[in-house]
Amino acid sequence: MKVIAPPPQGHVSISLEAEESLIVLHPKSILAYQGSAHQRQDQFMNLLSVYHKKKWISSLLQGPCDFVMGLPPGCSLTTVHIAGQEELLFDFRNIMFFSQCLTTRNVIQKMRTAWITKDLIRMRFSGEGSVGILTAGDLATLQLHPEKPIFVDKSALVAYPQSASIQLSVYGNKLASQHMNVQWQLTGRGPVLIQTGYQDAGLMNQLQDDGLLKRLLREIIPFGNVIIK
Repeated sequence: MKVIAPPPQGHVSISLEAEESLIVLHPKSILAYQGSAHQRQDQFMNLLSVYHKKKWISSLLQGPCDFVMGLPPGCSLTTVHIAGQEELLFDFRNIMFFSQCLTTRNVIQKMRTAWITKDLIRMRFSGEGSVGILTAGDLATLQLHPEKPIFVDKSALVAYPQSASIQLSVYGNKLASQHMNVQWQLTGRGPVLIQTGYQDAGLMNQLQDDGLLKRLLREIIPFGNVIIK
């Protein structure tokens, strides 16, 4: 499989060889297709995928063929190679497509984690193939350490190893912990995938004509960004 994402972001071009096949979870993102008509077969997804994707239909595309997929504004698509018994647990919402030859398994999260994130199940892949990951901004890879934790904004975490120790936390002094979003605290071994799209809406507010007093109060009052609009 060959994936080309020309700048600027907005679409990707994908080529499949004769022996390759791909399951696309967002068929309406396919803007153009070149290949035999019978090489695309739409199918109903299982109920769990319907719940997470808010869609009923996925598409099985078999090579040789070429197609173009559109992406939401500000988003990018990265292909992650899966080899053997991969430990990474992916968020359903970030998965755009995956190789048909991959085996998927649903992993149930701890109830405390699921209650906070409203995300009970993550997806694990095994086998040899590729997974297309849709992210806000680019996809970054960090390496875990067994003793030194990595703190990741809860909205930025895309995938982490199943063996990792993960809990919800904040860090820094009292002022820092009052103003930051909830963080994932992770330790262990292996890669962590995060989406890097900038999340701070306050950055745009600074470019607008807010008074000095209002900006100051937002910074010094706990949860000021929520209270003061």
